Amino acid sequence: MSKIFLTGASGFVGRQILKHLLAAGHEVTVAVRPGSLQRAGLPASSVNVVLTRDLFAERETWWQRALVGHDTLIHAAWYVDPRNYQRSRLNFICTVGSVVMARAAAKAGVKHIIGVGTCMEYRLPSTRIQPDAPLGPSTIYSASKLATYFMLQRHAALAGQTFTWCRLFYLHGEAEQPGRLAPYVRACIERGEHARLSAGTQLRDYLDVAEAGRMIAAIAETRQDGVVNICSGRPTTVRLFAERIADTYGRRDLLIFSSDPIPPHDPAAVVGVCNWRPPA
Repeated sequence: MSKIFLTGASGFVGRQILKHLLAAGHEVTVAVRPGSLQRAGLPASSVNVVLTRDLFAERETWWQRALVGHDTLIHAAWYVDPRNYQRSRLNFICTVGSVVMARAAAKAGVKHIIGVGTCMEYRLPSTRIQPDAPLGPSTIYSASKLATYFMLQRHAALAGQTFTWCRLFYLHGEAEQPGRLAPYVRACIERGEHARLSAGTQLRDYLDVAEAGRMIAAIAETRQDGVVNICSGRPTTVRLFAERIADTYGRRDLLIFSSDPIPPHDPAAVVGVCNWRPPA
């Protein structure tokens, strides 16, 4: 099994990657803030822990010391405050810090870099997004992710490393932020209140975050390179997704769908073509 260094291990996606890496028998090192693994309910005793107050502020020498002896770096950390991550200038700091990390990884002898991007890097809307589809980020967040992709890709090529960029689509599941669609619908129904939603005609590509974590963790074994769409490949309307959640409570009557037009900034369709390859 490989020695893998993981960032973002206590986050929404990172914790799922960590679970699947450990289940596969890999030796895992995580860079985390003090106490973050315990607060996330993750097994700190099962991993090697490197503490940092802010991994995006660490110097290249710090990263090089931390990364020596690891085969693979999975970089899942990013600024994701749901209130403002799409427009925050902290995205720029994440991009710069990621480049510093990548430079150190090459000097430390890391052979495989796996980065985590977003489907919002693509030009939208689209119902069949191939990994080589046209790009067109529309927010600071998606533009920063795309800039990070280009810089890490070029740097890995120069350093002779394998490079994988995992573009996430619409994830849901364990530890999801309360303001997102699925937790909002569940919270309303559990309180016996109406969930007020858009018309729900938008097509989305939904995937359980646990499955996304499994797919990304497996890439450490398959060493699949290039852009990988982490998605289901199945189109589902927002309305149908909400109705499926409500049906688990038998309370579809608590869903209220608006008759207003969908706002221009909300893509009519975001559906991927999954090119992820399972282990042999």
